[in-house]
Amino acid sequence: MDTLIVRDCKHAQLRILIGDVLKAECDILVTGANNRLSGREGIDAKIHNAAGDELREACSQIARGQRALNLQPCSVGSAVSTSPFNLPVQHLIHVVGPDCRRPNQDLNRRELLEKSYNSMFEQIALSKIRGVVALAPISMDVFSYPHREGARKTMEILLGILDGEEDPGIERLLLVTDNSNFISNMKTVYRETEDQFPGSDLTRAFRRGLIQ
Repeated sequence: MDTLIVRDCKHAQLRILIGDVLKAECDILVTGANNRLSGREGIDAKIHNAAGDELREACSQIARGQRALNLQPCSVGSAVSTSPFNLPVQHLIHVVGPDCRRPNQDLNRRELLEKSYNSMFEQIALSKIRGVVALAPISMDVFSYPHREGARKTMEILLGILDGEEDPGIERLLLVTDNSNFISNMKTVYRETEDQFPGSDLTRAFRRGLIQ
């Protein structure tokens, strides 16, 4: 897995990796879910397949419980946690980001994306697991969030939290993707605005072997 960016913040380090998120070594894995928690599209489907049928049943139970209250299983911008089942991690978080194929969600995508990441960190705090968190960029896969804007917004949100006043309770955040369009846009955004992001760049030091 190739390391694209390493950035140190007040509370934790962000690393952007090129590869398969299922192969990332982590304590908490985050999946970008739909609001039915069905696990049928993109990376979410791969994670559900790897976790096994027990995860699908657990998500179905959450959905049935919510529908009994006339609520969506997991509304856009929210997150829930389940057991990871067959996944080699301690905890699994399902985050529902904006689906930009839907006009009403696309219109409010910036606010919804920020809400989604905030919900993710709320679930991380509830887990009380202080360790490494891995995820693919929320909404940048089948949910069709524009990659240039998404790369910038994702960095602003994540680095703002990792370098903010409150400790989010993690050691390292791994943002893992093999989406060539997102990677290309992230390279451009980072090159153009690196000095405007919170934290300090350690990418060069990492590539020289000065840090692990």
